[in-house]
Amino acid sequence: MPLVWVTGTSGTGKSTVCALLRERGEAAIDADWEGYNHWVDRVTGHPVADPPDPVPAGWLDRFGWRISRPAVQALAATAHDRTVYLFGAVENENEVWDLFDTVVCLVVDNDTLRHRLLTRTTNSFGKHPEELAAALGHNEHMAATYRRFGALIVDATQPLADVAQAVAMRE
Repeated sequence: MPLVWVTGTSGTGKSTVCALLRERGEAAIDADWEGYNHWVDRVTGHPVADPPDPVPAGWLDRFGWRISRPAVQALAATAHDRTVYLFGAVENENEVWDLFDTVVCLVVDNDTLRHRLLTRTTNSFGKHPEELAAALGHNEHMAATYRRFGALIVDATQPLADVAQAVAMRE
């Protein structure tokens, strides 16, 4: 059965959609919270156990949020009899795309993204000006970039239950 990568800028609703699919009995995993992703020092290649919160100026230029290929390979090996959804946004996702049958990208406009990041209560990423600027900058080209790679683009400004349905349908 397929392994589906669901991505989008921080604040597009990935974690909420993941939880909604899980409530419906789907195999849905939030890579950010379930050990698939980690911060890495781009200069040394060493993982960072506890990043500062909020990040200081320039921190996001040196450190990157990355996914573990061995962890995704292990997940792919277990996806025999059902669809498995892995949710996340990482800078090295191109290193694991070959493991996925489908890529889905959740997109929102910058006003929606700004509002969600500044008001969310699940984590603080995006509340600091540098984090917010990075998320908004990344968001500018999200839909066009993923469309070029053949991803299914889902408008995540609609009610998140509808977004979850669109992700599950993948058509």
